[in-house]
Amino acid sequence: MANLNGRARQENTYDAIVVGSGISGGWAAKELTQKGLKTLVLERGPMVRHLEDYPTAVMDPWQAQYPQGKLPADELKSRYPVQSRTGYTVTELTKHFFVRDDENPYTEEAPFDWIRSYQVGGRSLTWGRQSYRHSPMDFEANARDGVGVDWPIRYADLAPWYDYVERFVGVSGQNEGLAHLPDGQFQPPMEMNCVEKAFKTRIESRFPERRITIGRTAHLTEPTEEQLSLGRTKCQYRNMCMRGCPFGGYFSSNSATLVAAERTGNLRMRPNAIVTSLIYDEKAGKAAGVRILDSETGQEEEFYAEVVFLCASALNTAWIMLNSTSSRFPNGFGNGSDQLGRNVMDHHFRVGARAVVDEFSDKYYSGRRPNGIYVPRFRNLGDAATARKDYIRGFGYQGGGGRPGWDRDLTGEGFGAARKAELSQPGPWVMQLGAFGEILPYEDNRVTLDHDRKDKHGLPTLSAKVTIRENEKAMRKDMMAAAVEMLEAAGFKNVQGADLGYAPGLGIHEMGTARMGRDPKTSVLNAHNQVHECKNVYVTDGAAMTSASCVNPSLTYMALTARAVDHAVQAKKKGDL
Repeated sequence: MANLNGRARQENTYDAIVVGSGISGGWAAKELTQKGLKTLVLERGPMVRHLEDYPTAVMDPWQAQYPQGKLPADELKSRYPVQSRTGYTVTELTKHFFVRDDENPYTEEAPFDWIRSYQVGGRSLTWGRQSYRHSPMDFEANARDGVGVDWPIRYADLAPWYDYVERFVGVSGQNEGLAHLPDGQFQPPMEMNCVEKAFKTRIESRFPERRITIGRTAHLTEPTEEQLSLGRTKCQYRNMCMRGCPFGGYFSSNSATLVAAERTGNLRMRPNAIVTSLIYDEKAGKAAGVRILDSETGQEEEFYAEVVFLCASALNTAWIMLNSTSSRFPNGFGNGSDQLGRNVMDHHFRVGARAVVDEFSDKYYSGRRPNGIYVPRFRNLGDAATARKDYIRGFGYQGGGGRPGWDRDLTGEGFGAARKAELSQPGPWVMQLGAFGEILPYEDNRVTLDHDRKDKHGLPTLSAKVTIRENEKAMRKDMMAAAVEMLEAAGFKNVQGADLGYAPGLGIHEMGTARMGRDPKTSVLNAHNQVHECKNVYVTDGAAMTSASCVNPSLTYMALTARAVDHAVQAKKKGDL
């Protein structure tokens, strides 16, 4: 039996284990395998193969069972009460890429919208694809403002890794020369339409500190040879990205990083594997591997490796670490600081303004550009002109101009030839701006394990208590007021500001549950994303974030992951793990 156990352990031993296959996990898999490490990727959800497993990717609107693919209210209420809070994610055409909430419970001590995608590729199949670098100002913000803890790295540490991942991913965008929105390695930008160009000209002449640029988005506009060799091609402007892109036009783990990893011959992908805990070797003083529960068979297994990368998303990584207790870590793996699960951040939004544009009625546009304009942060940039007294940090705007199409009012009054003729013509131009603001790291914004409430596998669930505070509330007033100000300054009509309300999580940018820092007493990870108290475990998803900035964070996750893998491989060679 001892020989059998030894043989089983040998068969389940790898050079590296990656937990999760989304944005961060895909990058960890690519980098580890390309550097020669036999790597096991564990994904709690089912297999999704590029091209093969996008069942609705080429469906036309009239092929949907329900009008515009909208699911019946009773199905949304019974199966997707949380996922449907976005108002757009869960439809007949996308529901297979989102969890069923009735099967994946959690507790909201305060309203918290946890939007999840459990499958190979994770949320890289459904993400918004806006890709911005954090700036030097962002990495210095906590130290400057006396908030949270200081980042243990600076922009210069991550800049070459931003370059590296942008070239592989394929980010289209426009260099602007702004210190607070660093330029990158961009493919040609998508084109603004006539209304957006007019908005840019008018606003930049009136407010020189407010730049209007096209969104920086992970869509190929001029593919490189490397990207073409992976089977990717140009974005087709279909704007059906959340169904999976058969063209590989947008970046996902499934179309890019996992393909590259698989081609090395060093990858093993194991779907339906819920990682329940890390295995800590008390004698060796490091992690030996992980335990999993097979979601289909209920079988428990153990896998072993010299290095483990946790890339399961901020809340699931926190869950794994909190559930990994031992005599060394009675309160959760690497939790000597008591910071594990704390400092949960997101980006607050659903506030801004919209207007009607009574110009350009003779103009339209072709395609369905999956991108909009971006207005970089213009508050609290370190000078008197942009300083605010009512809040710190800042926000940016995403938005754009467009004309409603034939589906704009299908439930309205009228029918027959006149109604058909009306809908065959585009509606009036509208312009909208939606703000994304930074949330500060508050120690008592946290998730904890609930051992009394179990999921369908009998595992403990998470309880979340996360709220925005006075700083964010003051910022929201300015987010709406400045949007109204710009649309009015542009000469647009019927300008209406709105704050539609926000609960943390809805930005789908959850961060901070195992933050990086300089001091093991106040942080979980060091400057290389290693757990302070266990150097062969790396965390490179949103859990690692020390502050949130106001830009979409996925590009930073990718850069941190590539940098951390480089460190891990070098440390492994030196015997430092």
